[in-house]
Amino acid sequence: MPTKIALAGNPNSGKTTLFNALTGSNQYVGNWPGVTIEKKEGRLRSDTHRDVTIVDLPGIYSLSPYTLEEVVARDYLTRENPDAIINIVDGSNLERNLYLTTQLAELGIPMVVAVNMMDVVEKNGDKINLDKLSEKLGCPVVGISALKRSGITDAAEKAVELANKKVPMIPRHRFSDEIEQALASIEELLQDKVDEKHRRWTAIKVFERDIKVMERMAFDAALKDRIEAIIGKCETELDDDAESIITNERYLYIASIIKDCYKRRSNVKMTASDKIDRIVTNRWLALPIFVLVMFCVYFISVTTIGTWVTDWTNDVLFGEIIPPAVESFLSSIGTADWLQSLILDGIIGGVGAVLGFVPQMLVLFLFLAILEDCGYMARVAFIMDRIFRKFGLSGKSFIPMLIGSGCGVPGIMASRTIENDRDRRMTITVTTFIPCGAKLPIIALISGALFGGAWWVAPSAYFAGIIAIICSGIILKKTRLFSGDPAPFVMELPPYHRPVAGNVLRSMWERAWSFIRKAGTVILLCTIVIWFASNFGIVNGRFIMVEDLDDGFLAKLGSLIAPIFAPLGWGFWEAAVATLTGLVAKESVVGTLGVLYGFAEVAEDGQEIWGLLATSFTALSAYSFLLFNLLCAPCFAAIGAIRREMNSGKWTLFAIGYQTLFAYVIALCIYQLGSLFAGNGFGIGTVVAILAVVFFLYLLFRPYNERNLKAATVRVNA
Repeated sequence: MPTKIALAGNPNSGKTTLFNALTGSNQYVGNWPGVTIEKKEGRLRSDTHRDVTIVDLPGIYSLSPYTLEEVVARDYLTRENPDAIINIVDGSNLERNLYLTTQLAELGIPMVVAVNMMDVVEKNGDKINLDKLSEKLGCPVVGISALKRSGITDAAEKAVELANKKVPMIPRHRFSDEIEQALASIEELLQDKVDEKHRRWTAIKVFERDIKVMERMAFDAALKDRIEAIIGKCETELDDDAESIITNERYLYIASIIKDCYKRRSNVKMTASDKIDRIVTNRWLALPIFVLVMFCVYFISVTTIGTWVTDWTNDVLFGEIIPPAVESFLSSIGTADWLQSLILDGIIGGVGAVLGFVPQMLVLFLFLAILEDCGYMARVAFIMDRIFRKFGLSGKSFIPMLIGSGCGVPGIMASRTIENDRDRRMTITVTTFIPCGAKLPIIALISGALFGGAWWVAPSAYFAGIIAIICSGIILKKTRLFSGDPAPFVMELPPYHRPVAGNVLRSMWERAWSFIRKAGTVILLCTIVIWFASNFGIVNGRFIMVEDLDDGFLAKLGSLIAPIFAPLGWGFWEAAVATLTGLVAKESVVGTLGVLYGFAEVAEDGQEIWGLLATSFTALSAYSFLLFNLLCAPCFAAIGAIRREMNSGKWTLFAIGYQTLFAYVIALCIYQLGSLFAGNGFGIGTVVAILAVVFFLYLLFRPYNERNLKAATVRVNA
């Protein structure tokens, strides 16, 4: 049976970096809580210990869970009983990190404390006496630098050694006499109910009235009364509630450790990170800097460098090279016309249209990875907390949105960091408004083919998502479903550091590879179906391969749903069908248009024919099409993630219904009012748009109903 070693520690302490170093895993490293959403496992890279499994747990601040990710970590430690724990402690924030350490020690599981970022500690001129710290904690303490991979082998070796010896951890810390007396009495009552190894920890949790532990123990009424009498007596003696008593005692113990083991440089100067943060997180400059940074990221990715490479990919690779070569080969072997059409128009036309935008995505993911790895993105959550809090959301809500810029699925899952159910549900509902990687081809296509590569299109798409989130926060927070104060947001800001090339490139490639893999599977299948449905139909009672796509099955289906989108300016079947296929995967919007508009067809000058698409749209209808597809219901994978996280069919329907309705109204107003200002006349659509704007403004600015604060909790069952 393999030896299991759990990695436990605070968010941003370096757990996942250590996990990657010990296992060789390509696990993603980020700079905010919630990146490691569920436990992940990997084999220890060692010539001598080949049966050791390393388990990377979510970052937690304590074993008193408030969020879903904290529940994941505690349940694993208390129920699955790993053979040993490597507790990663940030040496530059020793006092705060040791709070969790004191709790882990009480579990009875053999433990090694790995003091990370020792290089930073030394650089700051601080000193940590590791030997004395080991004596105080009652377990081995090893100084490491996970980023530079120093000391990590020693930490792993000590953990394996402790795991093999199977000697329980005995905490050195003892509470005051009154508390110890109470705990001893509770332990006596738990003798027949809890394993000896976990008895002290369970007694402490029972003393704190931990709801989850009390529910799991299922005490009878008589035993509950006896326990409550013990706790009440101690609370009376110490004049405080039980949980606060334990917390204060822990910090007194930690203070004694810090006094004996940690020497801080007396002449403390502002660090480089502090100096940068004075500008980057400044009350007045923070938001403009963030806007400028994200504008540059999207401008460079979609309009300049990314476009140069994408144009070559589309025009040359999938224009002059691949289609003619494939067509020549297929003709030489006598391939049937329908098969040629499938390969050229369906597969190359659809999948090639999507893959053509990979260079832009690589550039975008590269910049996002750099911002994440250097520590700036953690500041963004802090900056946005100031804004979001005014509109009923906390900075915790922006963390899933940051993650969702790569893919909506992990972004939705990252909502587990939010302990308040109302805030978590609202965050899930609005997270996918942020353009994910799959939506970038849509942005790039509209920007390049219909706006001539205009500099403002791509950045505006990103900030449209931000504005949609803010407006939705205001509107939804004023309803009984989501009323109440936002959850408090506390977050450490990691020090700035030079991005590590390996981490940056790994992050970029993982996101891009996920996109490419989807193109080779889901999108490939989707384009084949699109090709078949568009090229075959029933004409004069016969099932045939049609010459005119308007006679195909797809055109018939598209014609049925196209009138729905006519008020948005694109009521033709090709656009309607592309939008529908976007539910399968957002990249399929481009793939579908590639099939229907003949992306793989080559003109005499060798250029692909995206120009045909431009004839179907005006500037207003194109932007309306863009916004609707960015803001409407996400792909099936993201909808599945919403269903899992909501754990309710009705809440899932509410989320996708709200997103789609919001997208429709915004696209309607953009097109109809834009047409009015462009001098295209006043019609029924204009009236509806004006009424929609008035109602929207009413929802935004209506007074907050204080009764919503007192409203009973609204339950929506699956």
